Amino acid sequence: MRKNTDPQAAMKQHMGLKASTRITNTFVYVLLIVISIVWLIPFVFIVLQSFRIESTHQESYLLPKQWGIDNYIHLWHTNFPRWYLNTFILALGVAVLQTIIVLCMSYTLSRFRFKMRAGLMRFMLILGMFPGMLAMIILYRVLDDLHLTGQYGNVVPGLLLVYVASSGMGYYVSKGFFDTIPKSLDEAARVDGANRAQVLTKIILPLSKPIVIYTTLTAFMGPWADFVFARYVSQMYQDSLNVAVGLQSWLATDTMIFNNYTYFCAGGVVVAIPVTILFICLQRYYVEGVTGGAVKG
Repeated sequence: MRKNTDPQAAMKQHMGLKASTRITNTFVYVLLIVISIVWLIPFVFIVLQSFRIESTHQESYLLPKQWGIDNYIHLWHTNFPRWYLNTFILALGVAVLQTIIVLCMSYTLSRFRFKMRAGLMRFMLILGMFPGMLAMIILYRVLDDLHLTGQYGNVVPGLLLVYVASSGMGYYVSKGFFDTIPKSLDEAARVDGANRAQVLTKIILPLSKPIVIYTTLTAFMGPWADFVFARYVSQMYQDSLNVAVGLQSWLATDTMIFNNYTYFCAGGVVVAIPVTILFICLQRYYVEGVTGGAVKG
């Protein structure tokens, strides 16, 4: 028996669904706008304070009474350039070495089958759950014995060694991305005479641009924003500080509390600009790398 349908009822139902969807989308957009405003307020405040020149102290008002770039000029007459150079060298070295290690480890675990493979993956997963702070004391003792702490002026190689040493345990996302690439491509390349290294560099990596960029960005951001371990290893020797520890020291000096506040804000802006530009230019690949690597584990 054919079921009778009322066109007006169907139209009302359709209009009701559209209205409900429109209300839901409006609510979501308003919520996202509010969250974005709350998230951006501290950054806007820091930018505005970096252009305030009537006082270097922390003030209660938002808009500067006198505007200028004196705070930015002052940065280059302090230890800030040295801190910036330390951080850039460290972040660049970690980005290159960590990316190579992570991609090689991910390719190995994705394509090779060997005894204890699953056990090794579980072991690295469990080991990675322990916070790095548990090993800070012993790591400092090892670096001190190697003369790679702040008092010896060699903190950058020491931090580089620590950051890169456990890179292989960060294989999860990259391995998931490699799992989505058909193994038939590897087999075809092997039939044509390519070795494993050539398969990785000439077949897999060109198809894995998003995950390579994702891995590089995350590796670069680690040392760029590190504070706790970098401060512990540097022992506050001025020539051994990175930008995070150095800028914080301007607010924590006992004799000049908050006297360097506007310099601190200017330094924060200078540190944030290159990283922000990098993320804006590469955000599409970053998102593709995260979503692509989350398909398989």
